[in-house]
Amino acid sequence: MTLELKRVFLNENECLETKTELDMSGDVYNGSAEIPDKVSCDIRVENHAGMVVFTADVRFVCRFVCDRCCGSFSREFAYRFSHILVADESSEDESGDYIEAPDYMLDTDALLRDDILLELPSKFLCKDSCKGLCPKCGKNLNEGKCSCPTREPDPRLAALSMLLEE
Repeated sequence: MTLELKRVFLNENECLETKTELDMSGDVYNGSAEIPDKVSCDIRVENHAGMVVFTADVRFVCRFVCDRCCGSFSREFAYRFSHILVADESSEDESGDYIEAPDYMLDTDALLRDDILLELPSKFLCKDSCKGLCPKCGKNLNEGKCSCPTREPDPRLAALSMLLEE
């Protein structure tokens, strides 16, 4: 969605509010995460004493594959993103803490997509206490213990164990 913000930029205390949906389905993020449904976005753009502030409240459900146990799970997210907007790059300082809206136009889809992807966790766990998979047999340890031996001898001492067997 592209917002036309000329009225907001040119009038103090002007406000623009809108609701939209962002379609991010079909894309896979970080190898195992996807957003199957549309992202709900409540957008507000306000001019406060000449400073234009973009605020977006987004809500969505993301489907993951757990990085430890490889089980599928879904989690709901709600984020608030806020940015300072400028009409052109030359009118602000060099800090770069703003978003440029050339010709008073702003592509909200691209901006919100980047915000969401940067905010998603880098590690996906079905729960903080996930035990993962057994490294020997591959059983999901969240479902119970496996029959693999719990203690293995140190491979550096294998020569000594051969002496004991004789």
